[in-house]
Amino acid sequence: MAGVYFYNLAIERNVKDFLVGNSDLEVSAEAMDVFTEGDWRDWVRDQEFEQMEMTSYDGLKLKGYFLKAKKPTDKTVVLAHGYLGRATDMGLYGQYYYENLGYNIFMPDFRGHGQSEGDYIGFGWHDRLDLIDWIHILSTKLGPDSEYVLHGVSMGAASVLMASGEEELPKSVKAIISDSPYTSVYDMFKYQLGRMYHVPAFPVLPTTSVVTKIKAGYSLKEASALKQVQKAEVPILYIHGNADTFVPTSMAEKLYKNTSSEKDFITFDNAGHGEAFVTKKDKYVDKLNSFLDKYINQ
Repeated sequence: MAGVYFYNLAIERNVKDFLVGNSDLEVSAEAMDVFTEGDWRDWVRDQEFEQMEMTSYDGLKLKGYFLKAKKPTDKTVVLAHGYLGRATDMGLYGQYYYENLGYNIFMPDFRGHGQSEGDYIGFGWHDRLDLIDWIHILSTKLGPDSEYVLHGVSMGAASVLMASGEEELPKSVKAIISDSPYTSVYDMFKYQLGRMYHVPAFPVLPTTSVVTKIKAGYSLKEASALKQVQKAEVPILYIHGNADTFVPTSMAEKLYKNTSSEKDFITFDNAGHGEAFVTKKDKYVDKLNSFLDKYINQ
């Protein structure tokens, strides 16, 4: 059955050999050097992160890593990693927030990733509720005056958008940064099926969606960032590379157009999937800083 095969390929927690050699995930030499050998990796290793743990609403033990700012602050960034990644991957961004902006940083391992439990990948849908639960835990730890920024890349970018439409999202979340998001899990798989395998969405995705609902508790169309941002009240900054062929820029454009809250959008020429922070860093942080200055109390 194609649905079971595709579920095992993309959603079940296992080794994902099918992405090896995917030309859409090739990054520039400059970006690759930073991703794999950058000084930020040494920085992450040198920090004394406090390990945190919570039990999710459905009984999974999830791990997260907190680093208190050098000077007392009410500002905390929650950094959301991508597909097959782990919390510490977001140290690339965490270093900037910590060293340059003076934020506390918190980086969770999503379910099915890193040190967190889970035998499936949620692609942001269940993770959206986990993020909200983490914020409640952080608020208990840091106090009622805390303000939060959610900053996600790729799957993490979709996750923070999916959280944006929840009524339970605390008002203490003042801004969301969504770098290279997809509109929905169904849309992303439809695009990838055509691009990687040259096969139509039907009947593979409807049957995969049924299997995913049974095994992981969500359907592919249900897991929609697009529907969530139509209910959002928190300001959202969209970031995307115009050379992104893994998640097309058109998805971020559609999300931006359908966002009900205050919003902004920036694209980066010649930037591939999730690499703009490295290859266009000055422009990236200028936009990030101006957006944060608008919505975060200084």
